[in-house]
Amino acid sequence: MGSARPMGRTSIAAMILGGVIALIGLALAGGGAWLLIEGGSAYYLITGVAMLISGVQLIRGRLAGAWLYVAIFLATMVWALWEVGTSPWALVPRVVAPLVLLVAVLLVMPTLTRRPGRWTWAGIGVVGTIAIATIFGWSIAGNYIPPVNGQLPGARYAMTDPSLGQVGNDWPAYGGTYSARRYSPLAQITPANVGELKRAWTIHTGDMPSAAAKGTYGAETTPLKIGNTLYLCTPKSMVLALDPVTGKQKWRFDPGVKDDAIPYTAACRGVSYYQVPGAAADTPCGQRIILGTLDARIIALDARTGRQCRDFGQNGQVRITDGMGQVSPGYVSINSPPTIVQGVVVTGHQVLDGQSRWEPSGVIQAYDAVTGKMRWAWDMMHPERSGPPPAGQTYTRGTPNMWTIASGDEKLGLVYLPMGNASADYYSSLRRPEENRYATSLVAIDVTTGKPRWTFQAVKKDVWDYDFGAQATLVDFPTSSGSVPAMVLPSKQGDIYVLDRRTGRPLTPIGQIKAPGGGVEPQDRAPTQLVSLYHDLRKPDLTEKDMWGMSPIDQMICRIQFREASYKGFFTPPEADRRSIEYPGYNGGTDWGGIAVDPARGVIVANYNDMPNYVRLVPRAKANELGWAPRNQARGKIGGAEGAGDPQAHTPYAIDVNAGWRLKFTGMLCKQPPYGGIRAIDLATGRTIWDRPFGTARTNGPFGIPSMLPLTIGTPNNGGAVVTKSGLIFIAAATDNLIRAIDLRTGKTLWSDTLPGGGQATPMTYSQNGKQYLVIMAGGHHFMETPVSDQLVAYALP
Repeated sequence: MGSARPMGRTSIAAMILGGVIALIGLALAGGGAWLLIEGGSAYYLITGVAMLISGVQLIRGRLAGAWLYVAIFLATMVWALWEVGTSPWALVPRVVAPLVLLVAVLLVMPTLTRRPGRWTWAGIGVVGTIAIATIFGWSIAGNYIPPVNGQLPGARYAMTDPSLGQVGNDWPAYGGTYSARRYSPLAQITPANVGELKRAWTIHTGDMPSAAAKGTYGAETTPLKIGNTLYLCTPKSMVLALDPVTGKQKWRFDPGVKDDAIPYTAACRGVSYYQVPGAAADTPCGQRIILGTLDARIIALDARTGRQCRDFGQNGQVRITDGMGQVSPGYVSINSPPTIVQGVVVTGHQVLDGQSRWEPSGVIQAYDAVTGKMRWAWDMMHPERSGPPPAGQTYTRGTPNMWTIASGDEKLGLVYLPMGNASADYYSSLRRPEENRYATSLVAIDVTTGKPRWTFQAVKKDVWDYDFGAQATLVDFPTSSGSVPAMVLPSKQGDIYVLDRRTGRPLTPIGQIKAPGGGVEPQDRAPTQLVSLYHDLRKPDLTEKDMWGMSPIDQMICRIQFREASYKGFFTPPEADRRSIEYPGYNGGTDWGGIAVDPARGVIVANYNDMPNYVRLVPRAKANELGWAPRNQARGKIGGAEGAGDPQAHTPYAIDVNAGWRLKFTGMLCKQPPYGGIRAIDLATGRTIWDRPFGTARTNGPFGIPSMLPLTIGTPNNGGAVVTKSGLIFIAAATDNLIRAIDLRTGKTLWSDTLPGGGQATPMTYSQNGKQYLVIMAGGHHFMETPVSDQLVAYALP
C-alpha cells in the first residue's frame, strides 16, 4: 500500500507567517466581537475569524490558507473603498498593513506547492502588489491636496488702521499693529523670487530650560522692530535688543524669573512698545519697552539701553498680584504682551487652569504708560469699583481671565478683550451670573473708564474650555451702506464672526443650533448655542469610520473607544461615568496664533486645528485616590498637558483630558488626518477661496518615531501667519519644524526651510537699509512635542 498523502508541504516560513496571521486574526476577532456588541462594524469580527482560519491552514502547510488570505485582502479592499472611497489617508490603516501581509503570503505560496512556474507567478504577484502600493503612495503625496476652489480677488479696499503704529519698515506690535492684521505692505520678496530666500543670520537667546523646567518650554515669541532695533522676549521673560541687519545683541535684560513661576508653559509671546508723547529722541525712557513677566510683573525698559524706567511704578515695575490675596507661584502669569491704547497699558494674565474653583482673580488691570500708576481695574463681580479693592479685601477669586492678546482702537478708545472661562473649566454649577455673562466672550472696554462698552458671548455656560484664544483683527468691513469699522473674531469652535467694533453688533449672519443636553449638570446646559453662518472652520461631526490608526487593530480599538464614549455631536457635555468626545478640541479651531488679513485684497488667512479631545470627569473620591491635587499642594510639578489629570478642587469632579485623543501605546491619533489646515477666505462674503491640509508627516510617526515622510498629512499647529502685499503667506506653526512661503493666490507652498527647533510662533517681516527680512523664533513647544531651541532665525534674499 502507498503512504498517505501529506496534509501539505513543510514550510518554516509558512508556519511563522501563519502564526502571525492567526494571532492578528485572534485579536481582530476578539475586538471585533466587542465592537459589534457596541453597535459597530462587523468587518473586524468576520475578517478576524477568516484570518484565524487562514493562519491555521498556513501553519499546517495548506496552500488554501494562502488563497484564503488573498481573498481576505480583496474583500478588505472592497470594504475599504465602500466605507471611505478613495481618500488615501483614510485607506492607510485599512489597507497598508494587510498589503504588507499580502506580499509575505505571495512570497510564501511557492513553498507550499510543486507546480512549475510557481516562483514566476509569485514574482509577478509581488511586483504587481508593489506597483499598486507605489501608485497609492503617489496619491497620498499629490492627489490629497485639493484644487483651488475660487479666484483670489485683486486689490479692492483702502482700509485705514486705527492704531498709532505703522507696519512697513517696522513691525511695532505683536500683530503688526494693535489692529492685529499681521499684514505687511512690503513686496521685495515675491512669489517669483521667494525660492531664493537664504538665512541672513541666526542668534541664540541663551534661555533654555533647566533640568527642573524640562518639558515646559514653548517660546511663542514674535519680535518687534522699531527704527534700528529688534526687540524680543524669551520663555522666562528675558528681553533682547538686536541689530536688525546682523542679529548682534545691543542689550539684554533679565528680570530674574524663577522656575517655580512657570505655569503649564514657559512662554512670552512678545513685548509692547510705547513712545512718550513729546519726548526727544535722546530722552531717557522716551521710548519704552513694556514687558509682562511670567511672575506677574509689568516692567518698563528704556528702549535704547534696556535699563528700567525708574519713574514707572516702583523702581520700574508694578506687580499685578497686589490685591489678589494669596497667589502661589505659577498661578498667575503674563505670557502675552500688554495692549497700549491712548497711553494706557492694559493687561490680562493667565491663571493656571484646572487647579481650583477659587483660583486668583481674572481681573483686568490698566496702568499709565509713563508713571505706572493704576488707571483702573475691571473686576466683573464689582462693577462699582474702578481701582484696587478696599483694604482687607481682594479682587474676586475664580473669575474669567484674559490670558491671550487684546487688540485696540486708538480712535475709539476701546480695547478688545478675548475672555477665557471661570476657574474649573469643565464644571459650571458654581459660577455666578456675572461669570456666565462674560466668560468665553469678547468684551470691549473703554480705556478711559475701565467699564465694558459692549460684550459678545460665543458660548453659553462653557464646559469645553472654548475660551477665546485669538486676538480680534480690526478691519473696515464692506456693507451695502458703506464701510463699517469692524472686527473679525475667530474662535476655538472654528466659528468666525464679524462684529461692528463700535457696538458689538454682528455684521454677518449668526444662527443657533440645538445643543446636546445631559452630562453631570443637565440643568446647566443651554438648549441652544450660537454658530456663525458667515464662516466656520469646522468639519462634519465624527462617525465611526473616521477612526484611524497605523493598522486595523489600533483602528479597531479607536472604533471601540468611539462607540463606548458619549458623543452627540458639537457641544457634547462631559460625563463622569464614561468618556465623552469634544470636537473640535480645546486647541481649536483657531487658538492664540489668530488670523491674518490682507486689507487691500480683503482676504482672511486662517490656519486651524482639526482634532477632538477625549474627556472624562473624575469623581472627587477617585481623584483623591489618584493623588490629583492642586499644584501648590501634593502634585507640586510644573508643566504637563492642560487637563490631563487636573484636580478642579472645590468642585465635585476633577478632569482628565486626552488632548487630540491619542492611543497611549502607539501615540497615534484616533481621528483620521488631516489634523490641521490653512484656508483663504473672502472677507466680504465668507466664501472659501482655497483650503489645504497644513503640515507634513516628516516628524510624526508611531511610538514617537519620526517617519521623515514628506507627505502632506495636516498636522496640529500653533502660531499664526503673516501676509505680504506681494501675495505671500509666511507661516511655521506645524509640527514638521518647517517655515513656509505659501502663494496667497493658490495655497501652494513655494519655499520652505527646516528650522533648528519647532516653529510654534508667528513670524514677522520688516525692512532695513532697503532689504526685506523675515524672522521666526524657532523655540519649539513641549505641548506640540517639537524640539526646543533658543534660536531666532532671519531670512533675506541674497
